Amino acid sequence: MKVLFTFGGLPHYYNAILNKLNSIEGLEVHVAVPRMDHNTIGKGVFQTNEGINFKLHYLDEYNTYYGKSFFKDFIKLIYKEKPDIVITIWPYILGFVFKPYILITLKLLRIKLILKEIPFQVPKYNDARAYYRSGMLLDENLEDQLKGTSKIGMLKYDFLSFIRKIYYKLVDANVEYIEDAYDIIGSYGVRKNKIFIIYNSPDTDELLKIKNDIKSLPPIMPENNFRLIHVGRLVKWKKVDLLINAFSIVIDKFPCAELIIIGTGPEEKALKELAVKKNVAGSVKFIGGIYDSKVLGQYLSASSVYVLAGMGGLSINEAMCFDKPVICSVCDGTEKKLVRDDFNGKYFEDGNVNDLKDKIDYLFSNQELMTKMGKNSGKIISEEINLNTVIRGYLNAFDYVMKTNVRFK
Repeated sequence: MKVLFTFGGLPHYYNAILNKLNSIEGLEVHVAVPRMDHNTIGKGVFQTNEGINFKLHYLDEYNTYYGKSFFKDFIKLIYKEKPDIVITIWPYILGFVFKPYILITLKLLRIKLILKEIPFQVPKYNDARAYYRSGMLLDENLEDQLKGTSKIGMLKYDFLSFIRKIYYKLVDANVEYIEDAYDIIGSYGVRKNKIFIIYNSPDTDELLKIKNDIKSLPPIMPENNFRLIHVGRLVKWKKVDLLINAFSIVIDKFPCAELIIIGTGPEEKALKELAVKKNVAGSVKFIGGIYDSKVLGQYLSASSVYVLAGMGGLSINEAMCFDKPVICSVCDGTEKKLVRDDFNGKYFEDGNVNDLKDKIDYLFSNQELMTKMGKNSGKIISEEINLNTVIRGYLNAFDYVMKTNVRFK
C-alpha cells in the first residue's frame, strides 16, 4: 500500500511518525512538500529531512484563482507514483474542491482521499457565523484575522463553512488530533465512522529511551525543586509574557525558584526586557532553541514543572515523557486528553496571571504531590498517548478506506 502525504513543510517532530509508518511491512510512505517555505508551517518551526526513510517529493506551488496555494505538477506525481491513498491538509484540500479534475483523477485511479487536521479553530457548522464575528480567530500575534473585514467580506467565511461541508463529506475519511472532532466535524454532516482520532505525539520511543539514558549523565543544571520550564517558539500566542509575570509574583514566596525558557522567536527581545523590568532576569534563563532530543530531555529532567501559558501541544507530550506535571490553559485542544486536573497537572483560567501564579504556588507547596503528578504524566504517555497510538489511528483509517487489514505490532 502506497500512501502520499501533502504537507506545507517537514517539521522535525512529524518525521518520526512518517518513518514509523514507512517501516511497517506493506506500507510505502511518500511526502510532497513545497520547494519553498509555506505559511502552513508556523514561523520558526524547525524543519529537517535528516534521518528520514520515506520518499520525499519537492513540488513548486502556485497561487490559485481561489486565493490559496496548490502544487504544480501534482497530477503528474499522482500518475507517476500511483498511490493508493492521498492524505492532505488545509489549504491543499481546497484544490480537490475547486479543481474537480484532480478529484476525478483520484476517482478514476481508485485513489482514496483522507483529510488530516487539528480542528481547534474550526467552529461547529451552526456556530460558524457567530464564531467568525466574535474575534476568536487569532493568529500567532494574537490578532483577530478578520479585524477590519467588511460585512460583505465576511460572506466569504459563510461560504467557507459551506465549502467545509463539501470537503468533509467528499473525502473518504477524516483523521483528527482531538476527540472534539466527533462533534465539530459531525456537525457538517459527516458520519462518525468516517472520523478517526489519531491524537498527536513526538517520537515517544526515542524520548523514553533518552529518559533512561540520561540517568547516567551528570545533571545539566544544579538540582532545584522549584524550577519551571517552558518549551516553544517565542511568539505572542505562547503567552510567555504571562508566565514571566506570574513567575515574578511566585518568586517572592519561593526566592530560589527558576524559570527556564527554551525557544527562539520574534518576542525574545521583549521577553528578556520584561524579565529585567520585573526584576527576575537573574532567575529567568533563556536557553535558546534546542532541537537535540537528548539535550532537551536533560533540561526537562532537571526541571520540576512544565508550564504552557498559551497555545501549543506537542511540548506537553515531551514534558510528560520526562515525568513532569503540567500547568496549562487553553492550548490547541490536545491538552484535554493529556492533562487531567489534579491527576497530572493543573488548569488555570486563560489569561489570568493570578490564577497561573496560584497553580504554580500550589505545586511548589506540595512537593510530594508534584512528584506524583509527574509520574502520572509518564504513565499517560506510556499507556495511552504515544507514537504507537498515532500509528494505530492511521492504520485504522487506512483499513477503513481500503477495506484491508494492515498489521501493526
